[in-house]
Amino acid sequence: MRKADEVDFTVFGDDMQFVEIQLDPTESIIAEAGAMMYMDDSIKMDAIFGDGSGKDEGKGLMGKMLSAGKRVVTGESLFMTEFSNMGNQRKAVAFAGPYPGKIIPVDIGDYGGELICQRDSFLCAAKGISIEIAFQKKIGVGLFGGEGFIMQRLMGDGLAFIHAGGTIIKKELQPGETFKLDTGCLVAMTSTVDYDIQMQGNIKSALFGGEGLFLATLRGPGTIWLQSLPFSRLANRIFSAGGRSKSGGKDEGSLIGNIGIGTLFGRD
Repeated sequence: MRKADEVDFTVFGDDMQFVEIQLDPTESIIAEAGAMMYMDDSIKMDAIFGDGSGKDEGKGLMGKMLSAGKRVVTGESLFMTEFSNMGNQRKAVAFAGPYPGKIIPVDIGDYGGELICQRDSFLCAAKGISIEIAFQKKIGVGLFGGEGFIMQRLMGDGLAFIHAGGTIIKKELQPGETFKLDTGCLVAMTSTVDYDIQMQGNIKSALFGGEGLFLATLRGPGTIWLQSLPFSRLANRIFSAGGRSKSGGKDEGSLIGNIGIGTLFGRD
């Protein structure tokens, strides 16, 4: 039996999308704090500990606080927001991403009930989806993987909505198939995908090619989602452009000015 609420939705826009979700009476959806764009008058908004999936029932107050506190480790708020339709007719609530990009709906049940994603890519989900932290076990991934040791694990059998920058593409990896990418371009992957970080073989290309020292290596089988414009890359470019304008362009012709120390270890 399906545990998560079944919700209908429509995604609007092209490069700056938002999703409008239709809730039947008594249906609910959970979202990150600050993601809501608008809602009908019969929608009730309530801050909750954790994700509202019910997995912490019976653990007592301390158990629930510990579970909710794990979200702080991922850089998220201690609370999530629950939106429930308290009326007797279908009502709508909409959510938007914090920067230009795409929103992808994913039915977690179609991927074995589990999805691993970047810790800041989760936007909202049907009530009943569990949102946990996922520790990366390999030391290389933790030190050089862009997302550190911690990502988010979405578990359940309902819809979740993920936001990422630029254009999002989905790829299917066959058993044993290997795929290399910039560490910041990974949005999400199924739990069957093996994720590792490898140093580029050519040290000259790594230092002066502008792609950083390390690349993410994904090995199938499984499904992966990629983004063309990680927010960290956009933010770095804006910061660099602002710094050059203030300095009058003194460093623009130098090796360090063009590359930047951070680029040596990965752009993201």
